[in-house]
Amino acid sequence: MAIHSSSNQDDSSKRAMPSYFNLPPLDVSNAFPQATPASVFPPCASDYFQFDDLLTPEEQAVRKKVRECMEKEIAPVMTEYWEKAKFPFQCIPKLAALRLAGGTIKGYGCPGLSILGSAVGTAEVARVDASCSTFILVHSSLAMLTIALCGSEAQKQKYLPSLAQFQTIGCWGLTEPDYGSDASALKTTATKVEGGWILDGQKRWIGNSTFADILVIFARNTSTNQINGYIVKKDAPGLTVTKIENKIGLRIVQNGDIVMKKVFIPDEDRLTGVNSFQDTNKVLAVSRVMVAWQPIGISMGIYDICHRYLKERKQFGAPLAAFQINQQKLVQMLSNVQAMFLVGWRLCKLYESGKMTPGHASLAKSWITLRARETAALGRELLGGNGILADFLVAKERKQFGAPLAAFQINQQKLVQMLSNVQAMFLVGWRLCKLYESGKMTPGHASLAKAFCDIEPIYTYEGTYDINTLVTGREVTGFASFKPVIAQKRSRL
Repeated sequence: MAIHSSSNQDDSSKRAMPSYFNLPPLDVSNAFPQATPASVFPPCASDYFQFDDLLTPEEQAVRKKVRECMEKEIAPVMTEYWEKAKFPFQCIPKLAALRLAGGTIKGYGCPGLSILGSAVGTAEVARVDASCSTFILVHSSLAMLTIALCGSEAQKQKYLPSLAQFQTIGCWGLTEPDYGSDASALKTTATKVEGGWILDGQKRWIGNSTFADILVIFARNTSTNQINGYIVKKDAPGLTVTKIENKIGLRIVQNGDIVMKKVFIPDEDRLTGVNSFQDTNKVLAVSRVMVAWQPIGISMGIYDICHRYLKERKQFGAPLAAFQINQQKLVQMLSNVQAMFLVGWRLCKLYESGKMTPGHASLAKSWITLRARETAALGRELLGGNGILADFLVAKERKQFGAPLAAFQINQQKLVQMLSNVQAMFLVGWRLCKLYESGKMTPGHASLAKAFCDIEPIYTYEGTYDINTLVTGREVTGFASFKPVIAQKRSRL
């Protein structure tokens, strides 16, 4: 190829390109016929510990319905839209028919699912596409749930029915450019005026925001200095939302920058149940349960894709599944999925019994996402070169220094990791006993449980892994270590 100098290095028209340079890519099924892409989603092979036994008939029905729709209707188009970083609006009616929006909310046209039913539905969506599940989570477990828990009766009647049908779309604006994990320090202001409020400020990383009909926004009341909540309608004067470009993950999710310049909000759209940052925790406690189930679903999908791929793809005259090292990695992934599911299941049961604390939710979310990252990394290894293609899913998803040792972040993190491992190992062993009692236990089940217990047991949003470990660390040690310990005297060191 002859290369000519050019001030515009991207201008291929000035180069002598081959005649086939602009040909469209081969369909992956033709280019690589030895393995089936994720557009034809494989049957579920990741439910090794037979988790349907832990679900009610209603929860099983939710799981089946969502799984069938996602595999048949959504899987074929998601790679294309992920590549283009655009949202498939034509899929919204299909998602609406699943009756997941509103989750556990009762009345107002919402499905009133059990917490476990809603969680399992979330996992099944995420199993096929993480972006799609994030779209639903933001809309349902954040925007709708805030209105349900913190809104007036009039607001619930006005907004929830259409949101439950996906006739209107919601987003949830807490994070700001300067305040992510430290969201309680947000700077967006709400000033009381006659008949309403004036909002000024900026939000960032807000999913669904570019096309949302209503935006649930949190701002600091200039009179009380407390955090309040507001419902902002699209196209309100002074409101602009722009898409965040160049993401390498959750590309279908339309995250946006929200800028508010003297946006007027009538009194009727002030969320009267949000009077401090603590009130947002009522929402986050539930939403973190859902978010914990998202990486469970993602890991299930990764395992299912890899399980099929290893049996289809041949090298050295044998399927990849016949090689010991691949089996070892595959079983580690399967072990992770079983333990993750059990931790998520136990979290739901704690919630149902009224015993769940923020520490429980954060422990589950942080540990599950950690295991999901490991599962994705193993899956990428198993797929070889195809592991970087979106077509195959995986690419796409004592005292010191004046304070007790328990007050130091790194020590809390290690302590919480140990606690996480103990909970997961207990649940894996418990499930193994139940399988044995029912006569369903196989040698493989017992070996899998041992493999998991012998090995050291969407990672950042709704609290990073570190922040979530610190929430649990505070609960188990009694020390809040979110901010550095400020020594009263200068250390000799």
